Amino acid sequence: MRIYRKEYVVDHVAVDQVNSIIDYLEKGSHITLSFGRYDEDIDYMLVSNILTRRIRDHWVKKTEESFIKNIAPPKPLLIAIEEAHKLLNPQLSKQTIFGAIARELRKYFVTLLVVDQRPSGIDDEVMSQLGTRITGWLGDEDDIRAVLTGLSGRDQLRGMLARLQEKEEALLLGWGVKMPIPVKSRRYDEQFYADMKMTKAGPSGLDDLDDDEWNDELFG
Repeated sequence: MRIYRKEYVVDHVAVDQVNSIIDYLEKGSHITLSFGRYDEDIDYMLVSNILTRRIRDHWVKKTEESFIKNIAPPKPLLIAIEEAHKLLNPQLSKQTIFGAIARELRKYFVTLLVVDQRPSGIDDEVMSQLGTRITGWLGDEDDIRAVLTGLSGRDQLRGMLARLQEKEEALLLGWGVKMPIPVKSRRYDEQFYADMKMTKAGPSGLDDLDDDEWNDELFG
């Protein structure tokens, strides 16, 4: 089978890395998963499914225990997927756990953040379950249709999308806001860093940091 020919598939491991990831998540740490040179569909499907299913099962168990034992629930967890069409296109979405997360797992303190430049590549059923959306200007009719899937007042929203300034404004819409709100993004220019230094500067000596060090200080 193709799976067994993958270099990262082995019979035995010294340490269960998935359990280690779950431990970090429970402590509130951020985990970034990069596939590097493993960029085939089977790589995305295999690794993301194994990892996310284990995480999902753990959060479901912890949530149910919190109800039964009247103890604190697990920390809210956000799973972010970049280039989401690679996992959530109509051909693959039914074979992954992410559709179930989008539909069901808010009650288990797990939510899904979907990031993609071409939302038309994402399965309509998944798109319809995304409650709050942030979208920039879109020039492709299929992308516009996709990002408005499941929303009321689509004609009005189309007009708001058309009036956005490309690369400078975005539209915030959905369950998280009472009404659609256009927002203007801030430029990460010299004025931005000057303003940030004014808020964080002090006796700690942060004034002397160069731009790369400030990036680490501001964004981790």
